[in-house]
Amino acid sequence: MKSFCTDPEAIESKSMAIIENTLGQAAEQFDPKSLTLVKRVIHTTADFEYADLMAISPGAIEAGIAALSEGGQVLVADTNMICAGINKAFLQRFGARAECLVALQSTREEALKHGLTRSMVNIRRAVEIYPKALYIIGNAPTALYELLRLYNENKVEPALVVGVPVGFVEAEESKEELLGSKVPHITVRGRKGGSTVAVAIVNGLLKLASKGVR
Repeated sequence: MKSFCTDPEAIESKSMAIIENTLGQAAEQFDPKSLTLVKRVIHTTADFEYADLMAISPGAIEAGIAALSEGGQVLVADTNMICAGINKAFLQRFGARAECLVALQSTREEALKHGLTRSMVNIRRAVEIYPKALYIIGNAPTALYELLRLYNENKVEPALVVGVPVGFVEAEESKEELLGSKVPHITVRGRKGGSTVAVAIVNGLLKLASKGVR
């Protein structure tokens, strides 16, 4: 059997070098912090199209890093998969925690009562408790629409929105609405995205914050 590398750090380092080399001159369009996030998303997906699809509003990365660095930040997600994927060591380092209320029985009951998606109810409830949280949406366009509605009604002031819902129904449209908003945001144009992409972005922000980057 062929010998292969078993050092996780060496594997990641080599992967990032391959990614940057493959990007070539395209990497020059990004500042160092943005390039870090783009590379992490490409590393997660093996899809170089993300270099063209990712959109980061001015100051969004800095806002995310600042919120995390302050300590005790709550990260509200639209899926438990996102909560599971966020680096626990980094969360612990900053006294942060990830929350998702979508699987609660009370969330299900409220959604059925009002004819809403559970993802929408998750956002409504979270906004009441954590109006200045870092919001991470990787699956449900309805969650992103609801968050933007509440933001426009001045009911929530997110530290940052990582909005990358994936799919064919309203995913692209919801992200276009996010792109047109004034809330600090990181998103992906088009149909692509998903919980794994959201996790890659958040873990990239946590890694930047851990290095003291501003």
